[in-house]
Amino acid sequence: MLDCPPDADETFGYTGVDGSPTVYGFQKAGGERAVTTMFGNDVTFLRPGVILGPKEYVGRLPWWLGRAARGGSILAPAPADRLIQPVDVRDVAGFALDRAAVAEGAIFNVTHPIGITFGDFVEACLRVTGGVGRPVWAQSDALARHGVTEWTELPLWRTHQGVWSVCSQKAVSAGARFRPIEQTINETWAWLQEGGELIDHPRRHAHGISEDKEALVLASVR
Repeated sequence: MLDCPPDADETFGYTGVDGSPTVYGFQKAGGERAVTTMFGNDVTFLRPGVILGPKEYVGRLPWWLGRAARGGSILAPAPADRLIQPVDVRDVAGFALDRAAVAEGAIFNVTHPIGITFGDFVEACLRVTGGVGRPVWAQSDALARHGVTEWTELPLWRTHQGVWSVCSQKAVSAGARFRPIEQTINETWAWLQEGGELIDHPRRHAHGISEDKEALVLASVR
């Protein structure tokens, strides 16, 4: 656990050169310490990974869906068999409600216990949107040379150790249930097609590589 005092302000912490640790991570740790300082250890913490699903305001999955729908050559971060563990917002909410009814403190990682490969994720986005396209898998060093930003310009792409190897078995044993990620992809696209609108949140505008930059990188890695 990162070392952060319970009374830290928004300036505390640092982000490592490889993207880990992060200021955000330090402050999440400080938030947990603030809770235990005030209420003791008889509290429950849920530590979800990346949360996706209908009504997502950050725009990670909606960006990939929109990019898949546009088709063509799609820049994607190699390797295609990299496992990612996003979790559906409805599964996190359901587990939170279940744990609220239990009078005991605990800490749970809430990440998808099975996950999905990045290749299958992109293919699922293409399939559900009907996009006529194909992913072009670029190695991390090639993406770095072009200044492609992890986590934002190619949402869900992150390379630092451990980011996609979080064990949620404790949550599963306590009753957490996780729908297939393909279902989350399908139902998020359905929500968008039914007129779902993304909240104009500042974080949304940071996600997704521009068409011009993507074309430049694609021309280099082909």
